[in-house]
Amino acid sequence: MLKKIISLAFMCVAFMQALAQQPVEGLNYYLPQTVVKVRLLVQHTNFKPGRLAVYGQTFLRRQCGMEAVDTYRICGASMYASAQPDTSRHYTVNLDRKKLIFNVECDKNGVLMAVNDQGKKPSVPLSFKPSRQQPALNPDNFMTADMLAAGSNSKLAELVAQEIFDIRDARNQINRGESDQMPKDGEQLKLMLQGLDQQETALMQLFTGVTTIDTTETELTFIPQKGQKRALLFRLSKWLGLVDSDDLSGEPYYMNVEQLNDVAMPNVPQTDKKKEEPALVVAIPAKIRLTITDALSKPIDSEEMYAAQFGDVYGLSQELFSKKQVCHLRINPITGVVEHFEMEPLK
Repeated sequence: MLKKIISLAFMCVAFMQALAQQPVEGLNYYLPQTVVKVRLLVQHTNFKPGRLAVYGQTFLRRQCGMEAVDTYRICGASMYASAQPDTSRHYTVNLDRKKLIFNVECDKNGVLMAVNDQGKKPSVPLSFKPSRQQPALNPDNFMTADMLAAGSNSKLAELVAQEIFDIRDARNQINRGESDQMPKDGEQLKLMLQGLDQQETALMQLFTGVTTIDTTETELTFIPQKGQKRALLFRLSKWLGLVDSDDLSGEPYYMNVEQLNDVAMPNVPQTDKKKEEPALVVAIPAKIRLTITDALSKPIDSEEMYAAQFGDVYGLSQELFSKKQVCHLRINPITGVVEHFEMEPLK
């Protein structure tokens, strides 16, 4: 009988210990880790030589490119702040009857956005939209019957070159007012000159080739950390475009991170860490300056923003959520700081 009583006592003690180790009912959330989205505008230039390029020097006294070439360059860069959950800053809002917390809102990744209020999602800048390109002129549409009937490229080049010189002479005569077919008004003059320009451009493409320029936007993700100097951001090859970070054919571009002294302190009563556990933990972000540079340290873009991981955390007092009042909080999901704070007395 004594053994049964002792065994029952041990079972009760083990049950009470297990109960004490169980987590308090609540909602888990993360503070954000500020992430930088880098948008690069990469300009791609494509050159296709004309089929009469080899005759350019002979008939036009002009050296023409004879090989197709693709080149790339950075023509623009911009940055904006985003966020992801900071796994090192994981907390729990205790939902017990002693606190007046009836709504806790997090984003899809579990980052805290609001308490007793409605969260506000950050806006994302509009993406780059390239302008519509005009279709390239087809030189065949501007050839005469003699050109189309030419038996060799040499003969074709001679006829095309002569037509180009005739077009230039006709334009000069119109500009000097010496043409036999002068336009009647300014609008007709404009249309006539545009037509001559179009014919010359199309026929010149047979010698000089066609150059097309296309600009595309690429978005990169960068997570700033303390002490980062010349952190490799990407590599760009003049001949291949964006390449892998370990591909030495590309010129390196770097990100420099500089921490500034400015911090965003929330105007919310802080808990006394020695007397009580905080009801809620938010971030105190610090301002940083981000600068993108090329291999020669020439800056191509620089931005200042607040980053959660460069600051500290801030515990909010339990008294804010007592049953005497309703505390409304809206938290920035990128920096973790309190953006809106309002106390509503209960009637």
